[in-house]
Amino acid sequence: MAKLVPAKIPHLNEPGMHSDGDQLYLQIKASRATGPQKRPPSKAWIFRFKFAGRARLMGLGAYPAVSLSDARALAAECRDMLARGIDPLDARDSAKAAALVVAPPAAAVPAPKIKTFADVAGEYIAIKLDEWRNTKHGQQWANTLATYAFPFIGEMPPADITVDHLLAILNQPVTDKAGKVTPGTKLWTSKTETASRVRNRIELIWSYAKVHKLCSGENPALWRGNLDALLAKPGKVAKVVHHPALPFAQASEFMAILARSRGVSARALEFLIFTAARSGEVLKAQWQEIDLEARLWTVPPERMKAGKEHRVPLSDAAVAVLRRMEGQHPDWIFPGVQSRTAMSDMSLTMLLRDIWPGITAHGFRSTFRDWAAEVTDYPGDLVEMALAHTIGNKAEAAYRRGDMVEKRRQLMADWAAHCAPPPAQ
Repeated sequence: MAKLVPAKIPHLNEPGMHSDGDQLYLQIKASRATGPQKRPPSKAWIFRFKFAGRARLMGLGAYPAVSLSDARALAAECRDMLARGIDPLDARDSAKAAALVVAPPAAAVPAPKIKTFADVAGEYIAIKLDEWRNTKHGQQWANTLATYAFPFIGEMPPADITVDHLLAILNQPVTDKAGKVTPGTKLWTSKTETASRVRNRIELIWSYAKVHKLCSGENPALWRGNLDALLAKPGKVAKVVHHPALPFAQASEFMAILARSRGVSARALEFLIFTAARSGEVLKAQWQEIDLEARLWTVPPERMKAGKEHRVPLSDAAVAVLRRMEGQHPDWIFPGVQSRTAMSDMSLTMLLRDIWPGITAHGFRSTFRDWAAEVTDYPGDLVEMALAHTIGNKAEAAYRRGDMVEKRRQLMADWAAHCAPPPAQ
């Protein structure tokens, strides 16, 4: 049987099935319309085959959209499927059905969570915990931010925080312990020290966020060149309140009363006064820090405000206090009530309330400083070193290597002599 000729197909209009061989046919159907609406006959490719004893017809597309060569290729694919025992018509229907099945939507990928200021604050505090010497410091940060800052900016991305938000925080009204607002009050003017700490903490956290590319531009919490143009200077708003201190002229009278007081807290306060040390340095002192032979107390850097080791020469009076405490605890010099921990600050506070109300343990450092300035000729830098104060002049600090401990030994001996109770009459 002769195959169809491509050039003749456009002129082939006789209705019926025209064979191209190999089971491929061109089906021509005459138009049913008459008159002006009569159209040329339609032409389509048909693949005829038998499968499982049944005669079947499979359309391969309309002509001329599907050319003769394309139809022959499609017919060849159908014959190949028949040779493999596949019904090409069923295979095509299955493929169409699969294509119509709507694939389930891909699981929605949640958008990355935008970090809030509270999130970033938590990260910053966690990182700094190892740096801060006092474990309570982190809790203080968290509490002040939660109380004063988070209600305004806690749920905001750092990039959205503006100077106006800072002003709202620093000018918020002050509430009492019951949560009642005190009319006419502002945090900046009523609790200036707290407000300054809050501002500084927001500044540091925002800078941390900027380094991590969570925000850009100028820090809205900056003081200089920013908030200083909108708020009164802290020093002008609130006067610095110093720790109440005992006048140095009354030191021996006080020590006579303290000597009659029993208990570990009284001995700790004596040692604090004789060494001019801070309460945190004394209350957590351990025997391993004491060298009684060299008459020296070495305070480790983690307990010092400046973060540097501090050596304290011990006077006879200070050594006498230590001798009285020997054997009470293997580690702590001044153990707490339960003997498992060091003594607390409250122990000294309660003791002072009982024997001399109105002064604080920390105030004895001022008493020592006033005595040294008013009564002695010791150089100021020697006295400052006894108080473990940092050297303000960076150039001088860079070149100074020693701590003048032996020169300070006589200073502390003279201070202990000044504090000695008057002789009994």
